[in-house]
Amino acid sequence: MADITDIKSIIYTEKTLGMQEDGVIVVQTSPRVTKTGLKEIFREYFGIVPNKINSLNQSGKSKRFRGVLGKQNNFKKFYVTLPEGAQIESLAV
Repeated sequence: MADITDIKSIIYTEKTLGMQEDGVIVVQTSPRVTKTGLKEIFREYFGIVPNKINSLNQSGKSKRFRGVLGKQNNFKKFYVTLPEGAQIESLAV
């Protein structure tokens, strides 16, 4: 079962800030979170039932760390569409 600790971060970029004005929040989570699990998290902790949730699996990039080939962690990204007029005060920029 998904928990609030599965949400790693809210992604704030130029593109996502524009999306927030339209009521879409972009959330980075661990790969094991599902759409229904994320919907439960938003209902329990924020008191909002999202209208729509789109998911995207993002694989980690290959990078060199001090000359040694390494790999960043995989993560899942969710685009959460909130109902009209709903806002999460703690996420506002």
